[in-house]
Amino acid sequence: MMTQNRTTLLLALSVPVAVVVSAINPPSGSVWFLEIFWCLGYWGFLAAVFPRFRFSNTAYAIAASWCILQSIGAHYTFEAVPLTQGRFGFERNHFDRIAHFVVGLNALLISEFLFRKKITNGIFAAAAGGFFVIVAVAGLWELVEWLYAAYDGGEAGAAFLGSQGDIWDAQKDILCDTLGGLVAGTFFFFKTRGEIARTNV
Repeated sequence: MMTQNRTTLLLALSVPVAVVVSAINPPSGSVWFLEIFWCLGYWGFLAAVFPRFRFSNTAYAIAASWCILQSIGAHYTFEAVPLTQGRFGFERNHFDRIAHFVVGLNALLISEFLFRKKITNGIFAAAAGGFFVIVAVAGLWELVEWLYAAYDGGEAGAAFLGSQGDIWDAQKDILCDTLGGLVAGTFFFFKTRGEIARTNV
């Protein structure tokens, strides 16, 4: 239990540290704010509900991973992150696709909530519920990006949209979210089924 609590604390601190570091001289302050706003909102929500509902450390690790990736993208802008820029022979910077896959993994949190609160009837329903919710969120996010880019009409809007000239960018981003959701749903299903089987022995 002590190790579990220590892990939770380290995860809780990792996101504020990443946000503070990302705020140091970003190329575009407006893009940084647009990207980091969602990270702060998500992590703040998880902190607010922590006293009433505690997710697994695996779920918190996934959430923290996305927030850290989002912080990196906020600092550099996603299309200019040097970690993947020009690597492996790709002309396009695929850092945003990695982040979208991790977004999909956050379906685990939804499945845990649905199952433990008995909102759904059964493990599969909770896994499917988490998957469908995260895919819906992915679609809404692409609409948010498009609407802001259309409203801004400048470099900040283009950087926030992050299509990098790919006309199928939104569809590919949603695909990455979907794949992450499938992985999360599968993991939740077999993990939870195994835990129940062990308690019934």
